[in-house]
Amino acid sequence: MSNRPRKALIIGAGIAGPVAAILLRRAGIESAIYEAWPYSKGIGGGLQIAPNGMHVMDEIGLANELISRGSVAESFDFYSQGGERLGSINRDMARRFGQPAVNIARASLNEILIDKAWCACVSLYFEKRLIKIEDRGDQPIIAYFSDGTTAEGDFLIGADGVHSVVRRQVVPDGPQPFDTGLIGFGGFVPHAVLDGRAIGRHVETTFGQSGFFGYGHCSPDPNDGVMWWSTQPAHGMDAAMFRALDQATLKQHLRGFHRGWHDPIPDIIDAAENIVVTDTLDVATLPVWSRKRSLLIGDAAHATSPHAGQGASLALEDAMRLARLMQEGQELGATFQAFEAERRPRTEKIVAMARRNGNSKREFSASGAWVRNQMMKWLLPLGAKAMDFMYAYDARAV
Repeated sequence: MSNRPRKALIIGAGIAGPVAAILLRRAGIESAIYEAWPYSKGIGGGLQIAPNGMHVMDEIGLANELISRGSVAESFDFYSQGGERLGSINRDMARRFGQPAVNIARASLNEILIDKAWCACVSLYFEKRLIKIEDRGDQPIIAYFSDGTTAEGDFLIGADGVHSVVRRQVVPDGPQPFDTGLIGFGGFVPHAVLDGRAIGRHVETTFGQSGFFGYGHCSPDPNDGVMWWSTQPAHGMDAAMFRALDQATLKQHLRGFHRGWHDPIPDIIDAAENIVVTDTLDVATLPVWSRKRSLLIGDAAHATSPHAGQGASLALEDAMRLARLMQEGQELGATFQAFEAERRPRTEKIVAMARRNGNSKREFSASGAWVRNQMMKWLLPLGAKAMDFMYAYDARAV
């Protein structure tokens, strides 16, 4: 092989893909990103980048931009359905872990990352839906797309999320995404909806007898700067069935489900527009993360339900650690094995934590919900300490 820079084909332009491309470029490795969907600036709900993810954003020069376009979250506060305060976690994150937690609209985060990748001279191609990979050891690896085009490279990274096509190539008979039985609703409302409730830069979340509701600032934009979400038992409905309903019917469903919940939840639901509905999916542990010259990262490798708030941050960590290991110049298979050996214990621990957290958002009897709430008052301080390992991790210093 010539001395030209090695080339990575990256499938997926969500979070892990663009950041991996930026960092690989620094390591002298050319990258091209192929995304199945058209380029769009207006999709998705809100999310949080935790301090461990913010370290990676700082490494690529984007931490301050995230803070300016998002909103620092100074704590996570928990309430009962009737408004009783149960406790608080994740206080003083910037001092304790070197970076704050930041709420941001997914669309804003995606726009920031895509723009940064373009500025780093990364090639990006949209509407390129992968259908298969051909990997013959003595030839470049080839990606075939549904529009009849192909791309060649020296290795391939599957950063294509929970529904990963690359995963099916790496683990042909491996586990498929499964529905956890919870439906997610979400969107944005104006800052004015929270007038009169001094939540400041806190995220407020509520456990109901059935389901869960959360809200917090995610942008300085007064017209669209508060994110909200509702997690509910599916009761035989999936996201596609809800998405087939009109917005007025969706809003009526939310009003009914959260009837009697404390303020300002009813006001948030009344103000909600463009409600997004998603299935809450999970994927069982994969036997391997790589095959020949293809490697899975982010949700493609270790999809996690949203109940630990770590999906985006783990994807950022993956991108950072892969780029660092690639710099060491080992044989490709050895690098992939080292990446999996390093990342698997941490990600699987967090995935398991997210699954446990999801169980508290299911349906309880009235007495069961009361017992859960009383236990939370005692367990939240202990749980906060148990989560420090997530936030204290700095992918730059491993």
